[in-house]
Amino acid sequence: MALILASSSPRRRELLLNLKLCFSIEVADIDETILKGLLPQETVMRLAREKAEWVQKNHPKDIIIGADTIVVLDGKILGKPEGTEQAKEMLRQLSGRKHEVYSGVAVLSLERSEMFFEKSTVTFYNLKETLIARYVATGEPLDKAGAYGIQQYGALLVKSIEGDYFNIVGLPISRLCQCLEGFGVSVL
Repeated sequence: MALILASSSPRRRELLLNLKLCFSIEVADIDETILKGLLPQETVMRLAREKAEWVQKNHPKDIIIGADTIVVLDGKILGKPEGTEQAKEMLRQLSGRKHEVYSGVAVLSLERSEMFFEKSTVTFYNLKETLIARYVATGEPLDKAGAYGIQQYGALLVKSIEGDYFNIVGLPISRLCQCLEGFGVSVL
């Protein structure tokens, strides 16, 4: 039984590689439209489950990990920006404020399925317009929910975090590893 990550995220890939897990990657081709009326945790768990189920169709005997991460400010989901101007606007909205980061994870096999979510709270410094422009110019925010990634230059924007740092990166690895134990996959 193989372990497959149903994600194109280089950050999730790197987190699993750091744990020395043997896995492959297959990107799920799903519609990631945010549905109205769902709570943030319902949204990330739905998307994680759909990604895992899509990959499971081609690999029914394997263990599939699906994951999704969103940023939420004042109850509004901030997805990936569609361009540099939208990225700048998202960062202006986050400036000097607290927001939540939700990651949903689905682990599926023939015998069982488990889903969970983690929530972390992030507080940004007050961001000067010049810093926002320089950060967006790096290109880093353009493929990330909320227009930032905490593990690179985006760390310069963050005043404090409450909760799981790796959740903010995109995969709550400690909780995932606890979940994988139930599937017979041990990290240590």
